[in-house]
Amino acid sequence: MKLSKKIVFLMVMALVVALAAACGAQPADEQSGDQSGDENTAVESVKIGLNYELSGAVATYGGNTVKGIEMAAKEINESGGVLGGAKIELIKYDNKSDAAEATNVQTKLITVDGVVASIGPATSTNTLAAIPVSMDNQVPLLTPSGTADMVTVDEATGKAKEYAFRLCFYDSFQGSVGANFIFNSLQLKKAAVYVDTNSDYSKAIGEVFKKTFTELGGEIVAEENYVNTDQDFKPTLTRIKSANPEVIYLPGYYNNVGLIVKQAREMGITVPFVGADGYDSPDLVKLGGAENLNNVFFTNHYSSQDTDPNVQKFVEAFKAANGDEPDAFAALGYDAMYLMADAINRAGKADPEAIKDALAATQDFAGVTGTLSMDENHNPVKAVVILELKDGVQTFRDKILP
Repeated sequence: MKLSKKIVFLMVMALVVALAAACGAQPADEQSGDQSGDENTAVESVKIGLNYELSGAVATYGGNTVKGIEMAAKEINESGGVLGGAKIELIKYDNKSDAAEATNVQTKLITVDGVVASIGPATSTNTLAAIPVSMDNQVPLLTPSGTADMVTVDEATGKAKEYAFRLCFYDSFQGSVGANFIFNSLQLKKAAVYVDTNSDYSKAIGEVFKKTFTELGGEIVAEENYVNTDQDFKPTLTRIKSANPEVIYLPGYYNNVGLIVKQAREMGITVPFVGADGYDSPDLVKLGGAENLNNVFFTNHYSSQDTDPNVQKFVEAFKAANGDEPDAFAALGYDAMYLMADAINRAGKADPEAIKDALAATQDFAGVTGTLSMDENHNPVKAVVILELKDGVQTFRDKILP
């Protein structure tokens, strides 16, 4: 069949139009960009990285925090997830309580696993090792328990680190609260300060304590140091004892604190020990002995004895799931996961930049460790609890509002 010139011309033009449309159209991935960043694109899961001390010197911190995080993630997923149905997918690695390994883990989480945000580590030193990776890759990091002031603030500029956030109060606050508690509540005026020189956490809290305590009118009668690998603390304790302090301020981690207090009691040192949230571990009593730990006080993030219905609901659920009572690290992990999910929902998409902005804008987030709002330095404004050990049992002593 012979076609007319007019029909041939129309067929050619139709082919040209079709080809032009095909060449001008973008591939699906170019049209939508990163689907995790498109508010109108459904995602099946949102990857959150966990960088934690699951072995090594402070494994109970990481282990208990992760229990809280995993419990919260399970609840969130069972309640519909985030972003209208996406499941929280946790990607967990052990940093072995080592700063270099914390850096390696953070790099893997972001560059290999592609997480949109991360939670952890537990300690300030390991958190500080992980933050540069998050800053370089522009992926937000939320530490539930890294308390060093420099975790969220750049010392050189005095400005907040854009992608670093914390759920806990910071060291300056703990040191100040500890000094006021000793001076005003215990009404003790002569203090010895005993600090771990290998720990940014211990040194920072100790410095703030000394400054605040002396400003209040107290006297520092002795200053001694130890390192976290020490086992025999009696030489330094002997010097402290000879200074006749009324109280010993010992900001450190449970693995050292338990041994220090035990050896002090064996030497006849009966004065109170006061410290910070690093005391919060069931292993403290195992190391120090319940009787030796009487007359010991520390600042912490929450108390399982708090009568708030939300706190008691969390405590009972945690006990049912894990068989033991949640410490502050478990509670902080639980809150951190819920805060991250809240930020993702407020961001409206699984995009690191949007999540970062949502975390920074947090106001009146109600958690089991208290209601918090994020300040301009990415620190939460929240209450602090004073706990006292009585025969190895944590007992609520006081609650200090911000």
